[in-house]
Amino acid sequence: MNLAKFPRRGYVKSPTPIEAVPAFSRALGGKVNIFIKRDDLLPGCAGGNKTRKLDFCIADALEKGADTIITCGAVQSNHCRLTLSWAVKESMDCHLVLEERVKGSYKPDASGNNFLFHLMGVKSITVVPAGSDMMGEMQKVADNLAAKGKKPYVVPGGASNTIGATGYVACAQEILQQLFEMGLKIDHMVVPSGSAGTHAGIVVGMVGCNADIPVSGVNVSRTKEVQEGIVHKLAEATAELVGVRGGISAEAVTCFDGYVGPGYSLPTESMVEAVKLLASTEGILLDPVYSGKAMAGLIDLVRSGYFPDGSNLLFLHTGGSPALYAYLDTFRD
Repeated sequence: MNLAKFPRRGYVKSPTPIEAVPAFSRALGGKVNIFIKRDDLLPGCAGGNKTRKLDFCIADALEKGADTIITCGAVQSNHCRLTLSWAVKESMDCHLVLEERVKGSYKPDASGNNFLFHLMGVKSITVVPAGSDMMGEMQKVADNLAAKGKKPYVVPGGASNTIGATGYVACAQEILQQLFEMGLKIDHMVVPSGSAGTHAGIVVGMVGCNADIPVSGVNVSRTKEVQEGIVHKLAEATAELVGVRGGISAEAVTCFDGYVGPGYSLPTESMVEAVKLLASTEGILLDPVYSGKAMAGLIDLVRSGYFPDGSNLLFLHTGGSPALYAYLDTFRD
């Protein structure tokens, strides 16, 4: 793979840390050693994994002459927050289309990411019902702006296309170099699996580098079968883009769907436990939608003996902690 041939903006200036979390590991029985890849510390307003994807997507937008970014997400979307923040940094307008996946969940005066949208000066927010054709809704906004002389560029939800997923192919390379420098052997990696770009990119990077590190995704929505199909399809397309020979086998993509709970963004007891446990043992904040549910999955897999004793596990922290402030009642006793 030669990722240098793809345009990017250079938002990721240095590797994010890989940290041991020994107190957290002991709290889970001490039979495995857990490490966290701190992509919550990436640049961009309040950090998070989407910066790696937007590094490539916004470079593509600027190369195409765009002056306006349009993207979509849920009502407390971390992706929308970071897309807006980088658009602001690039002096571009940004318009958001928010899907109200839980009826009545959009509140214009809400805290969390919704507050940050307004603080950073979003140009417009369009709220649509659950199940809407999000690409179609964004295209409506784009057509309206184009008619007014703007040059819009549409970034898909989560920046989860082949261009965005390339950011996580690069992350896999970064991880492997760090592990080499640390003298650390990782036996298994666990990632949140939502819009699929992060999960797919990591899988492609690991396969492309012959790393032989299994990657498991913990779903934040969808069933195992559906999510594995979405991740595999994007991984195959990304592998073709970046030049991974032989493609990606279906066996390289594994998802767990037992930690979604009643639905996307809806709290679960295991998520609350995960957020509180990591905060109280290591002072690291998870988010209630992605990293919190993914960590709940890792905790349960550790407790159930899924990983052999002595395993070194790497958890990808995708960020999103600003959303905690929209869930205060969930975490108050």
